[in-house]
Amino acid sequence: MSYNPDMSAPTTQTTTRSEQTAAAVMMVRPASFGWNPETADSNRFQAPAPAGGAASVAAVAEFDALVAALVEAGVAVHAFADRAEPACPDAVFPNNWVSLHADGTVVLYPMLAPSRRRERQLDLLIELERRGGYRVERLLDLTHHELYGHFLEGTGSVVFDHVTRTAYACRSPRTHVQVLEDLCAELGYEPVTFDAADATGVPVYHTNVMLSIGTRYALVCAAAVPVQQREALLERLSAGGREVVSIDPVQMAAFAGNVLELRGAGGARVLAGSCRAIDSLSPPQRDALAACVDRLVPVPVPDIEMLGGGSVRCMLAEVFLPQSTQSGASAAEGGTA
Repeated sequence: MSYNPDMSAPTTQTTTRSEQTAAAVMMVRPASFGWNPETADSNRFQAPAPAGGAASVAAVAEFDALVAALVEAGVAVHAFADRAEPACPDAVFPNNWVSLHADGTVVLYPMLAPSRRRERQLDLLIELERRGGYRVERLLDLTHHELYGHFLEGTGSVVFDHVTRTAYACRSPRTHVQVLEDLCAELGYEPVTFDAADATGVPVYHTNVMLSIGTRYALVCAAAVPVQQREALLERLSAGGREVVSIDPVQMAAFAGNVLELRGAGGARVLAGSCRAIDSLSPPQRDALAACVDRLVPVPVPDIEMLGGGSVRCMLAEVFLPQSTQSGASAAEGGTA
């Protein structure tokens, strides 16, 4: 069966550096989704048992449902089909290997698991540039840090506040301070690092499962941060008038922190997250978030969450790239990548 890699209308994005949210995302439709033993030691959100081919079929259905929901909300979705070989069980999470910035910079990131390094595909980025009519000015390749055992897994490890040009990161085996500092020096952001752990004391593997920053909100699992670091982090997050919404460790485990604000039709603020994540919120928490956005978009992704250890935000690589002066191909153009 053929697969249309772009299910949205032509992109009309005009992102600038100061905008917190993107109007477009890149997604990778999984071909070999499943439990990955290479990532399980550092990701306690994964289920402890492997799964067979049925999980891959379910993951594809969940992926397609998320694409459809985002497109219906007016978000431009550039969806690419993953290769069958080499097998990449976590290819559905492209935000860990690439970020695409408003100044035309594309960043490639060092990843802990060797199997995840195979996800990086420059041809996908070339096709994204062509289809979306985007302009890439430079490639910032940080993957050499893998030689020294230092990692920084994209916007899993780093949660950007683009308005204040701040990069938040909780230290973990997948998030090394030196790589973060190199990234921030290149992009002109200020690094803010802290520690975070789950209820058993295990470091939170990615910052984006416990922190999400939107235009008007900052959602954070403050209880996961040591007391001596907590107040300073909360004060920093509230700067600029953002509403700080705190979630607890149980909600973090339900991926309540793994949500992402995007720009939909007419510039509407759209908050995408899994049904499990949104359902875990208390009525006051949900009301606080709903007051900060125009629309909540909950989508069920239970197999991806259980076996992959990531949720909706992890599936979305935001596209902040500027538009080319030449008109790009239609985002509704067919084909595969």
